[in-house]
Amino acid sequence: MDTLSPPAPAAIAAASCCTPDCCASLAVPSPTPSRAPLIREAFRLEWLTIGWMVIEAAVAIGAGIRAGSGVLLAFGLDSVIELLSAGVLMWRLSVELRHGEAFSDRAERTAGRIAGSLLFALAAYVLTSGLWSLAHAQGETFSPAGLVLTLLAIPIMRHLATRKLAVAEQLGSRAMRADAMESLTCFWLSGVVVVSLAAQALLGAWWVDGVGSLAIVWFVVKEAREAWAGEACGCG
Repeated sequence: MDTLSPPAPAAIAAASCCTPDCCASLAVPSPTPSRAPLIREAFRLEWLTIGWMVIEAAVAIGAGIRAGSGVLLAFGLDSVIELLSAGVLMWRLSVELRHGEAFSDRAERTAGRIAGSLLFALAAYVLTSGLWSLAHAQGETFSPAGLVLTLLAIPIMRHLATRKLAVAEQLGSRAMRADAMESLTCFWLSGVVVVSLAAQALLGAWWVDGVGSLAIVWFVVKEAREAWAGEACGCG
């Protein structure tokens, strides 16, 4: 006598399924083989971003308050915004890992809108800070901690921005591109802070702080609009 094996749980569920939608919901899709390594790299980049941003935000905000530097405070606020953006992007990537590429479209749109909003918030702060500094003819005092931090941030943020842009291009993710633009903004802000601190210390050029801040606003607003509208990476 042949012994019949008990049906597998999946077979029982499939047999009891009455509609195509029900049957489709039984299988949990996973990322395609070509996307899985990209998603893993994206996660690594975001964890690196989070670790550095915690340090950057704490040092920059503290040094900015002590030095009275608007551009250094903007640098610290940018770090906080990047922390939020990294969290949003990790949520979007987690959706794809759990439910597959087809299920990530809605998360992608939501993450893109949030990232765009964060970039708009950053642009508003940088604009306000720059105008306030120019209106009050007030620059910063020299900050050794701020100088060391921003010198370190230049190569770190350039690497993160470059890799994020490459991964975003391959994933076709406007949310990750917006996150990369925030890293690129941090890179440019690092250079602005270095120049501003040096000019203030060597030349007494108080206006460099405000002008340097305003110089990057157009760039941030442009990327914010693209992230919000979903134009980046050819995403609809």
